[in-house]
Amino acid sequence: MGLLDGRVLVTGATGGIGQAIARAFAGRGASLILTGRRAEVLEPLASEVGGRAIACDLSQREEVDRLLGEVGEVDVLVANAALPATGALTDLAQQEIDRMLEVNLRAPIALARGLAPAMVSRRAGHLVFISSLSGKAASPAGAIYSATKFGLRGFALGIREDLRAYGVGVSVVLPGFIRDAGMFADAGVQLPRGVGTRTPEDVAKAVVQAVERNRGEVEVAPLGLRLGAGFASLAPGLAATVSRRVGGGKIASGLAEGQRAKRS
Repeated sequence: MGLLDGRVLVTGATGGIGQAIARAFAGRGASLILTGRRAEVLEPLASEVGGRAIACDLSQREEVDRLLGEVGEVDVLVANAALPATGALTDLAQQEIDRMLEVNLRAPIALARGLAPAMVSRRAGHLVFISSLSGKAASPAGAIYSATKFGLRGFALGIREDLRAYGVGVSVVLPGFIRDAGMFADAGVQLPRGVGTRTPEDVAKAVVQAVERNRGEVEVAPLGLRLGAGFASLAPGLAATVSRRVGGGKIASGLAEGQRAKRS
């Protein structure tokens, strides 16, 4: 038995991207453990892919501990769960910010810390963290989201080196604009003409390949967006100026408004 057809834990499995990831691993023969808050979505998906459903709210630390206790050892963790975390800092309540930080950053770190020791002992396993191109390029009304995605990317790349000698792989996957699922689709935001998108299935394929090939970082976006994110990481001030001129602020405001109801 290899990693792809081993025991795979997928968080945030009730969203469109999480569902695509679950189906991709099911197609490779994995024994799936799926988590999410919406049991009415989670349980039919688990039945479809022959997996196990565990309803769990990752914003609650005791729920994270319970999940670790219930799943036991796994071969692959796909930390996909995330809250939109959009909105200007002055518009967000501290309680909302704390919840965003718990789900998007603390929970993946806690799950990795809980699952990695057994992987190290077996000298086999893989941790996948779903970040975002917002983990390279910040945007207006997205400071908290970017903070979590920058942090998740840094954490993943750091522990990749820590675990490399023990045969445990670590990957970070950075989607750009995803159509038909995810926060942009949910918010109904119209992107400027010419801005390329990818599908949830593209993200799922990238996750499988990241595990299969032990890739450190995988971007799921058209070349233009990938180059733009790289440029923003090198020259953030200039990149922000360009973003303002092409209407980036309007997109960000629309996204924040569309996601207002999903902050909690």
